[in-house]
Amino acid sequence: MTPEQIAAASKPVVLDLGDAFSRDSTTLRRARLLGISGWAFYISGRAGALGDVRAETAAAALGFIAPDAVADGWDAAARIVPPFEVAAASLAECCRWGSQQLDALPNTERLAALVERAVVAADASGMPLFAAWRAVPLPDLSPGARSAAGLRLLREYFTGAYLLAVRAAGMTPLEAVLSGPEGEAGAVACGWSPPYPPIGPLVRRRLWAEAVTNRLVAPAFTALGPADGAELVELLHRTRADLA
Repeated sequence: MTPEQIAAASKPVVLDLGDAFSRDSTTLRRARLLGISGWAFYISGRAGALGDVRAETAAAALGFIAPDAVADGWDAAARIVPPFEVAAASLAECCRWGSQQLDALPNTERLAALVERAVVAADASGMPLFAAWRAVPLPDLSPGARSAAGLRLLREYFTGAYLLAVRAAGMTPLEAVLSGPEGEAGAVACGWSPPYPPIGPLVRRRLWAEAVTNRLVAPAFTALGPADGAELVELLHRTRADLA
C-alpha cells in the first residue's frame, strides 16, 4: 500500500475509534463530576490542550464546530474549571477507556506501536490541536491506553489536515459539513444554524479536499512502510470489529 492508500483506508476507522471514549457513559459522568455539561466537557476537553486561550482561538483550531457553539461550551467550562484541567480529565478518560476496552484484545501492543510511529513521524505544521496534544504526556502507559490516546492524536491529525484542505478548496467549514455524508444533520450537531447554503456545487470540492487530506496525512504513514502500513489498516479494522 502507498502512504496515501494507507491514509484513505485508515481514516474512517481512526475518526471513529479516536472519538469512541467521548461517547462512553463513564466519560460523560466525569463531566458531571467537574460540574460542567457534556458539551462543555467535549469542547474544553479537545481545545483545552491549547491552554487558557480565548473562545475565538479555540473555535479557529476546532474549525468545523460553529464559533457560537464553541464559545458556549468553552466559556461555560472556564467559569468553573481551567481549560487545561478539563483537557487532562478528558485524556484520563481516553486512557481509561482504552485500558478497559482494548487491553484484552489481541495485538493491542502492536497497534499501539504502529500508531505511535505514525504520530511521531507526523508533521504538525498548521495543526495546533494535534501539536498541543502530542506534547501532553500520558497518565497511563498500558497498551490499550497508548492505543486510545494515539488514535485520538491521529484523529486530530486527520481533522486538522481536512480543515487545511477544505480552506484550500475555497470552502468554509460549514460548507464542508453540509456537503458531507451527514448533511444538515451534521451541521446541526456541530452547532450551525439554518438557513444553509445549497450543497450541489460543493460536492466536487469536498471530494477534492478529501483527496488532499490523504495527501497531507500520507507522510506520517511513510514512516511505516508498505507492509507495516497495511498491517496497521488491518489491525484498525479488526479492532473496530472486535469492539462492535
